[in-house]
Amino acid sequence: MGPITKLWIKAETKLSILSVIETSQQQGVSARRSCSILMIEHRRVVRWQQRAHQGQGLEDRVPGPKEPLHRILPEEVARIVAMAKSQEYVDLSHRILAVTACDKGLFQASFSTVYRVLKDEGLMTARGPGGAHNGRSKAPVRKDLTGPNQRWCWDISYLMTHQKGVYLYLYLLLDEWSRKAIQWRVAWQQTAEESRLLLEGGLVEENILDLPEDQRPELINDRGRQMKAKPIRRLCEDHGMPQLFARPRTPNDNPFIESAFSTVKRAPEYPGRFLDNDEANAYFARYFNWYDTEHYHSGIDYVTPQQAHGGLREKISEERRTKMSSQRRRRREENQRQKSGVQKTNNNETLTSCFVA
Repeated sequence: MGPITKLWIKAETKLSILSVIETSQQQGVSARRSCSILMIEHRRVVRWQQRAHQGQGLEDRVPGPKEPLHRILPEEVARIVAMAKSQEYVDLSHRILAVTACDKGLFQASFSTVYRVLKDEGLMTARGPGGAHNGRSKAPVRKDLTGPNQRWCWDISYLMTHQKGVYLYLYLLLDEWSRKAIQWRVAWQQTAEESRLLLEGGLVEENILDLPEDQRPELINDRGRQMKAKPIRRLCEDHGMPQLFARPRTPNDNPFIESAFSTVKRAPEYPGRFLDNDEANAYFARYFNWYDTEHYHSGIDYVTPQQAHGGLREKISEERRTKMSSQRRRRREENQRQKSGVQKTNNNETLTSCFVA
């Protein structure tokens, strides 16, 4: 089993080892020799024997004193709790609390001591009125989609320029059903006015105002100041479009726009930096034309966003499944023909004929 070193051993095992050594001694084998055979240190066995002779248990004990002499006094605990609960110091962390108490002569205690006292009293939480994010905020309610223009998502992303610290901003409005880029803009600032122009452009592009209010898309966005601005909220209210907000620091609440920005910036031709907004507009005009009309999107069965937006997704997917099934039959027939040695009679038919259309 190997050397018995640096291992915590159960009390029952220790008693068995001591019994084996004692039996060996009765038969003329020294304790050191037995320890050498068992591959355990002799001084360790001596300690076990001393504890057994003194009537002490052989269970492993935590090192150090159980109650150190410099432990905190009850009155000091009361002072720490009273100070932490007082309105004057309610917002302080345990570290600042310890430093402040030291400077004011209220008590002397280390950071760890104050932390343990507050934790035992259930005070190691945000004690002020504006507590930290508790992780229990509710996700926006996302209804199931059955077609385009039922829910739009939008956001703003940084675009680097050739000057350090100076950025352009890409505004993008996306349809969640088809992933089509409904509208996009490039600007030098992040403003509510640019956001309003983006959304109004989408409304005009998709003729949304001709639809009844109960058939208009809902919007989902982050909680940036542009998204929560009064002009944006007023626009949504005036046009009967519900506005949903993602939770703070929760990108999964608005995943499609985040994925779209990732696709944009991972494109092979993406320049990385732009000279000005004219150069950026020229690039994104080409890019989003390709994205909507040529890009096979993995999230929508590898059809283009324009095809999905036009309702062709199911038709194209079914045609692909039919062609794949037909090709499998042709392969099976050809493999059986080659195995049997039968000559092919129709020389015009090829294995790839189903892909020639």
